[in-house]
Amino acid sequence: MEIAFFTEGGWQGKVPRNHPNMRTEMAWMCALNATHYPIDSIHMINYETKFDLGIVIIPKNNPEFDVSQLKQFCTRVASMQEGPHWYFQDYTLDRQIWFYNTLMEMDFLFVHNEIDKRYFQGLTGKECKVMPSLMIEDSVKDLSNDNRSDVMIGGNFCHWYGGFDSYIVAQEFNEDIYVPSMGRRIEGEEQMPGLYHLPYMDWISWIKKLNACKYGVHLMRTHAAGTFALNCSYLGIPCIGYEGLDTQMILHPDLTVPVGDIAAAKKLAEKLRNDEDFYLYCIKVTKMLYQEHYIEDKFLKRINNAKKL
Repeated sequence: MEIAFFTEGGWQGKVPRNHPNMRTEMAWMCALNATHYPIDSIHMINYETKFDLGIVIIPKNNPEFDVSQLKQFCTRVASMQEGPHWYFQDYTLDRQIWFYNTLMEMDFLFVHNEIDKRYFQGLTGKECKVMPSLMIEDSVKDLSNDNRSDVMIGGNFCHWYGGFDSYIVAQEFNEDIYVPSMGRRIEGEEQMPGLYHLPYMDWISWIKKLNACKYGVHLMRTHAAGTFALNCSYLGIPCIGYEGLDTQMILHPDLTVPVGDIAAAKKLAEKLRNDEDFYLYCIKVTKMLYQEHYIEDKFLKRINNAKKL
């Protein structure tokens, strides 16, 4: 089956397995051997080109485009969720209606999490399938680290990432705390004791830095792809996080707390720090669950089933 992805990325072609910035959407394209096209250049595609399935990641900041253009050379067209399912409701009303009408023109929808599946099925009445987050492991499969220390929190100090929640819980470990620089970071305004900001880095560099850490905390209320919990699981790093995110709940079941339950998260941090058997148990479980649910073969099986819709 020939698949094309359409996103706001300004490049065209396929994603090699050694790509240095193998974020989730790149991993999807790589695993599916899909061809990528910029969504704002659809009109320049040779209409003799034909695909069995076109997958559209609708840009957050520019959701208006004509789905009928894709249907000229894609037998079926599906959207892939971008960001949390409520994101479009921050648009002006006319853009909300445009976004909704765009979804209604799709043959079916891909979403991030089971909770998103229920939302979009109710919203549109269309068949929805979860497209799991994915790691292409080729460039990082030989990593090992027997001397880990410190804590990695998953995002900056804003409502989107919940960095303050994560920082408060991470202090329970009495270790240095690291945080990646994300798009919503306000430069110079996130100076906290024991907190060290990582520079912006490509995906491989990020995985290598995360691999040096002993614990992960990502109390993010904004549920989307869930790559932080996924990356931690692949590396065997216990990760405390909020429920509602598939990767967190599936891969770190003993470290998942209700949204806002900082008290429970603190207790788990204390237990991870003081109970070596529990810490080692969480490592063993998350590695096993990653192999059971999130390796590339499992991803391809789920997507192949979804393509039969």
